[in-house]
Amino acid sequence: MTANEIRKAFLDFFASKGHTIVPSAPIVVKNDPTLMFTNAGMNQFKDIFLGEAPAKSSRVVDTQRCLRVSGKHNDLEEVGIDTYHHTMFEMLGNWSFGDYFKKDAIAWSWELLTEVYKLPKDRLYVTYFEGDAKEGLETDTETLELWKRYVDESHILPGNKKDNFWEMGETGPCGPCSEIHFDSRPDSERAEVDGAKLVNADHDQVIEIWNNVFMQFNRLKDGSLQQLPAKHVDTGMGFERLVRVLQGKTSNYDTDIFQPLIQFIAEKSGKQYNAAAKPGQDGWNEAVAMRVLADHIRAISFAIADGQLPSNNKAGYVIRRILRRAVRYSYQYLGFKDPFINQLVLILAEQFKGVFDELWEQKDFVQKVITEEEVSFLRTLDNGINIFENEIFKEIREAVTTISKYAKENNVSPFVLSIAKSFDEIDLNRAKEAETKLSQITEALKEIGKTAEVKGDIAFKLQDTFGFPLDLTELMAREKGFQVDMIGFNKALEQQKSRSRAATAIDTGDWIVLKQDDAVEFVGYDETEAVAHVVKYRKVTAKGKEQYQIVLDKTPFYAESGGQVGDKGELVFPDGEIVYVTDTKKENGLTVHFTDSLPEGISDALTAIVEPALRHSSESNHSATHLLHAALKQVLGTHVNQKGSLVNADYLRFDFSHFAKVTDEEIAQIEAIVNAKIRENISLKEERNVPYQQALSSGVTALFGEKYGDFVRVITFDDDFSKELCGGTHVKATGQIGFFKITSESAVAAGVRRIEAITGIAAENYINAQSLLINQLKELLKNPKDITKSIESLINENAGLKKELEKSVLEKAAGLKDDLAKTAENINGINFIAQKVALPNADAIKNLAYSLKDIVGDLFLVLAADIDGKPSLTVMIAENLVKDKGLNAGTIVRELAKEIQGGGGGQPFYATAGGKDVSGIDRALEKAKSFVA
Repeated sequence: MTANEIRKAFLDFFASKGHTIVPSAPIVVKNDPTLMFTNAGMNQFKDIFLGEAPAKSSRVVDTQRCLRVSGKHNDLEEVGIDTYHHTMFEMLGNWSFGDYFKKDAIAWSWELLTEVYKLPKDRLYVTYFEGDAKEGLETDTETLELWKRYVDESHILPGNKKDNFWEMGETGPCGPCSEIHFDSRPDSERAEVDGAKLVNADHDQVIEIWNNVFMQFNRLKDGSLQQLPAKHVDTGMGFERLVRVLQGKTSNYDTDIFQPLIQFIAEKSGKQYNAAAKPGQDGWNEAVAMRVLADHIRAISFAIADGQLPSNNKAGYVIRRILRRAVRYSYQYLGFKDPFINQLVLILAEQFKGVFDELWEQKDFVQKVITEEEVSFLRTLDNGINIFENEIFKEIREAVTTISKYAKENNVSPFVLSIAKSFDEIDLNRAKEAETKLSQITEALKEIGKTAEVKGDIAFKLQDTFGFPLDLTELMAREKGFQVDMIGFNKALEQQKSRSRAATAIDTGDWIVLKQDDAVEFVGYDETEAVAHVVKYRKVTAKGKEQYQIVLDKTPFYAESGGQVGDKGELVFPDGEIVYVTDTKKENGLTVHFTDSLPEGISDALTAIVEPALRHSSESNHSATHLLHAALKQVLGTHVNQKGSLVNADYLRFDFSHFAKVTDEEIAQIEAIVNAKIRENISLKEERNVPYQQALSSGVTALFGEKYGDFVRVITFDDDFSKELCGGTHVKATGQIGFFKITSESAVAAGVRRIEAITGIAAENYINAQSLLINQLKELLKNPKDITKSIESLINENAGLKKELEKSVLEKAAGLKDDLAKTAENINGINFIAQKVALPNADAIKNLAYSLKDIVGDLFLVLAADIDGKPSLTVMIAENLVKDKGLNAGTIVRELAKEIQGGGGGQPFYATAGGKDVSGIDRALEKAKSFVA
């Protein structure tokens, strides 16, 4: 069976058992602060397990794309090394929400594996939870007895809490589980060692393929377990592992899921893929690199298609890290010095066409983003290598000093002594000359019991600031006979982690439930005020500040979603106490109100009131965003798709796919279209609970990366102009927006542009400010008929005057040159000049210094100047004096700068300094003489 046939067989099997096939949720998680990425099939059903949302169907089946690269479930470092770990993977799952439980789940698992997929029964092993006394959890004898109906007892194994009690994280839904393992070893090996001994022993040929989780508990913050409102079944079968088993392979990478990618990589790199290579053998590094690329491109591509662009923080940083890891492998082991990884996108998109069409529909955009990231990081690799080389040279200098000092104070071998003496003859400012002795230096260090090291903080800086992987730094260090100071590296890493933890530490208490109510009602589309009761609340401590999170049974407050910020407002309690709502967010389908305080008596009815002015401004900006989106498609093309947005009371921000800067003419055209629609005063057409497929058939715009339910809300401003799926709040008619003005257009990432705009009063104030500025300019220019021509004339006149001034300064400097040359005083064979000059800028002084150097031999020159009230010092020394007499302009200027309360530096023959105290210039000039006297 091909991979596509295997996937289809799974979905069809459970559909025949009464399950509804549901689409995969996006790989990037929204509205759940505990997760960045979907790391398990159950994520999209979490609110159902917690009893916070009703199940639309009691039985569902799906294939969910997942990503595990951070937090508890982190497989990144194993990827490419072993045969079965991945970053992005598919999780096949069948689900029961309060319907069937262990009996049917186990029976169907066995039926599918042995009768549909026809896996040999004697190669299958199953496990059950053995219980945990500390948790007060008993042995799952029910599961044990059920398996006995199908499986020989020698193939039924007990498992501990680590292996057979599934938990999504530190808190949340959990329960005992029953794993199914497959032994794919040859019969000869199976005869020697019983497969039962290798289950959950990290054997790469005895692997878990399916896990049946019997979800019945909720792990609370204090570690205790609470029974869920209903018992559920949550199963997960690793698709890549299943395909490997059914196709008779010993590695996931040998299946038709990965081979098209790997063979393309091998062809383009000119290297053969050796799947059988072991660590240390020829072809191992290349094979690992090919597996890493074939795996990582999946995670990168689907994350970008789901709306997560690479960036420097949070989820975006994780994607950038995965991408850079892939680039490093392609650069280091496969020889790709130019962008290559992006070429894999088209192969991947073709593979998933008809399964996850999101990637196929955005393949050009995804490829563009990856290309730009590759270009950027390949440039960073070059920069990192340069920084590394400079650091190595510094370490060489320190090593030579260490060897020389040791040789003077101790009896050393002739070899060490020769190294110490040879460097008396080498100018260590010349890196190449020192590099020729590098292997001898490191050997001499070893002989005296010292280690050649790259400092840990430098290795950390390369990784943290430049994205330069530690293992690449270690490899380059080894090539030069050095090693990385890992103690220093780990110290710097831990310091950064501590800073990060301190900045983001959040302590969230458990919910205190006052009222059991599954139907939390949002009335904010129609009302901005509602009578409500507190359903539950909890205390949260973040950055040392206490806050409360409150859930109401009815709320007019819009929770942050779809780019629109959450509402602010008031909760008015019966005794008259008012609590201000500072923000409103969604968490697993719940609307959560944030407050800084909470009254003691909160069980009675309260009045929830949204701040109307802020709501109206946000609505205006949100509706304007829809009009902008439609106008962009009209002006720039249908390829424009939303890639992110922010809508608040102050302004709107809209990110969209487009591969060129939006011109001024195009911006003017877009503004004209939007404002024309505002003047038309188009009434809002809002349709709720529209079947999803019906909405799509009507031509509605749906956003990539959003998870839509079976029923959706459609927002239309003119059926022929703007029609989008949207859960936000909007004006009743476009005329309420008032006026629309774009304030900026810029690049966000490869293939992504950003427009910021304002509406209503903000736009009016902006226009008034611009008008006032123009009037002020007119007055300054004596009210010309054409203000543009007047300003151009001023600019041209100013440029001409600058040229004349520069010419005058050069002539003055040329005159000074001869006068200053005459003041040279010969001291110990050095022509010493130290004078204050009246020149207006540093360039003029620099030109003068170089001119004097050309006509005065053996020159030691110090020039001082007062430039706009700030002292300046310049030191120029002839190269022969630098070499023969050991004079160094950089060292000297730093010493002289102390007299003017400043600092500076430069090269051995030329250096400059600035300061604060003009009165110290004469002292500095006098002090300069001490260096030659």
